[in-house]
Amino acid sequence: MRSVVRRLILIAVICGVAGATLWWIARHYRLLPQRSVAQIEPIPTDPLVANPPSAPSEFPLAVESTPTPEPTSIAELQTSSQTAQESFVGTLKLIIPVAGVRPDQLIDTFDDARSEGRVHDAIDIPAPAGTPVLAAADGAIIKLFQSERGGTTIYQLSTDKKLVFYYAHLQGYAENLTPGMYVHQGQVIAYVGDTGNAGAGNYHLHFSIAVVSDPNRYWEGTNINPYPLLHR
Repeated sequence: MRSVVRRLILIAVICGVAGATLWWIARHYRLLPQRSVAQIEPIPTDPLVANPPSAPSEFPLAVESTPTPEPTSIAELQTSSQTAQESFVGTLKLIIPVAGVRPDQLIDTFDDARSEGRVHDAIDIPAPAGTPVLAAADGAIIKLFQSERGGTTIYQLSTDKKLVFYYAHLQGYAENLTPGMYVHQGQVIAYVGDTGNAGAGNYHLHFSIAVVSDPNRYWEGTNINPYPLLHR
């Protein structure tokens, strides 16, 4: 019995070896049929890797906007100032804001050049130190201010709130003058001096007029030449 089992095992081993040998020979010499490329299934891939989403643009599309206007030219400013000034000539009744000065003594210094490329935008009215400065028109005192350039100064708003009168290089204020006080044309509000950048001994009143659109922003506006309004 044992000899039969041994023979069967031996036959199985021989058959196995023979079969493996025949398969290797057939494979080596390409005797077995080959699978086509179409039959080969692709290796599954991550869908996000196979089809990545389109990347966002590095620079988003520009939003259409209104072009920034060019800065107003000097010529346009002068035209605006001239137009505003002409609208007040003959209608705005001012007095010369320095006591004792006659119209024929005034000098038009409105367009004179000043330091740092500035234009004067005012007139200077020379007078001895301490000469009374008068309110050029009725209106409220809106600010008393100590300025580096203007020295001791006053801002006054006209009764219709369209104009701001500016008085600078003052020696001092009239007694009891306070912001909010309503003053009348010809009332003494200050005294001629040389404070600020006027220069020691250069006693005069720096007087300017500005047309304002917002009385609360009295420091902004279009300057007009006081000379034609005072030289009558």
